[in-house]
Amino acid sequence: MVDDTIVALATPPGISGLAVIRLSGKDSLSIAEKCFNPKGKIINSPTHTIHFGWIIHKDIRIDNVTASVFLEPKSYTGENSVEIACHGGMLIADEIINALIDCGARMAEPGEFTRRAFLNGKMDLMQVEAVADLIHSVTVPGIIVAARQLHGEFTVRISKLRRMLLDICSLLEIELDFSDEDLTFVKKDKIKADVVEVIAFCKSLAESYKAAEILRSGFFVGIAGFPNSGKSTLFNALLRKKRAIVSEIPGTTRDYLEENIILNGMTIKLIDTAGLRETQNIIEMEGIKLVQSVLEQSNLILVLNDISISPKHSDELLHKLNKEYPEQKIVLIQNKIDKIDFKPIEQKSDYIYISAKTGEGIEKLENLLEREARKNTEGIVDVLVNQRHALLLRQVSEQLSAAICSIDEGRENELISLDIRNAVNLLGELSGENWNEDVLNNIFSRFCIGK
Repeated sequence: MVDDTIVALATPPGISGLAVIRLSGKDSLSIAEKCFNPKGKIINSPTHTIHFGWIIHKDIRIDNVTASVFLEPKSYTGENSVEIACHGGMLIADEIINALIDCGARMAEPGEFTRRAFLNGKMDLMQVEAVADLIHSVTVPGIIVAARQLHGEFTVRISKLRRMLLDICSLLEIELDFSDEDLTFVKKDKIKADVVEVIAFCKSLAESYKAAEILRSGFFVGIAGFPNSGKSTLFNALLRKKRAIVSEIPGTTRDYLEENIILNGMTIKLIDTAGLRETQNIIEMEGIKLVQSVLEQSNLILVLNDISISPKHSDELLHKLNKEYPEQKIVLIQNKIDKIDFKPIEQKSDYIYISAKTGEGIEKLENLLEREARKNTEGIVDVLVNQRHALLLRQVSEQLSAAICSIDEGRENELISLDIRNAVNLLGELSGENWNEDVLNNIFSRFCIGK
């Protein structure tokens, strides 16, 4: 248990209807009491009560507030806590925080409230990470999955796996104790089947890391094509506003622009890139290098073709991009159908004809973007796997695969059990039962002050 009392603004800074200041630690009630009027309300308060009064410091009346009292262990941090709701405005909140610091609190570090919740057993490490994902997720499905993870649904699954593996270890080790009596407590075929099932589960979860990143950060869509194919016009059309400069002069876009759109709860990150062509212009060449980096990180690449020149005008570019970015899905978009006399026949489901200028076909393109984003995130139910999770899950799979090899080669129970126990310890790192300070510091670096 940490002895000092911390304070921070829990709501975003700036002008708002309300601001909430969070105070946590063993002296929270006595510190708040020093600044709160009427006296005696907070210090003698039962848990989960709200009190109306004034913050007064050095005989100066700062603001009338409500103070919510939470007694340990029934609080977010597991410590005595007071949350003060005052009128929004940075100066008011600052003055109240300064008054509380004068009375014995100290300013909290980023994520320190949640860190204390973890250290006090209010949540495990996967739930801590779910708090960060809940705050930072840019998709509605991402929020829903993070909420399930925070609720502890994934924790239960990991706990069951650990328990099952520990039971296997126990049976293997009991056999060692009775090795002279030639007794068998467990069938190796049954152990192997159970371990194989856990390996499949861990591998599947680890592979969901990229999909989880889409729910966490958005679905990245790079818009590529020759100069003057209409990339910036399409970018503006999807945004429903003029964001990129549109010009008939080739090479107008020399960098890249990035903006978000939300399609039925899915955040699509649109990236308007420089036109791809051979050029001697140094600045434009640098822009094209940036395009290559952007496309490599995209989940989907749209190649715009100017159909008024030829339906096959971009075929060579399309072939080149498919070769350079084999892991990305690439869709050809036939643009500028407002400039052609014939009505194109759409023969492929992903082959879309649009006019970025008039808006024709834009709705169909939006449907494609949403469909691809959802298809890339199917199967994610109760955890947003991050890089730490994926690494540990792969290590668990490796240890358990070693155990399978030991079983197949007829090795002693002691060696089989050792690999399985290593896997159990790694699952403990996943949940935070086994942790070190560096891991915690890395996780809480994502948090803001006040959370």
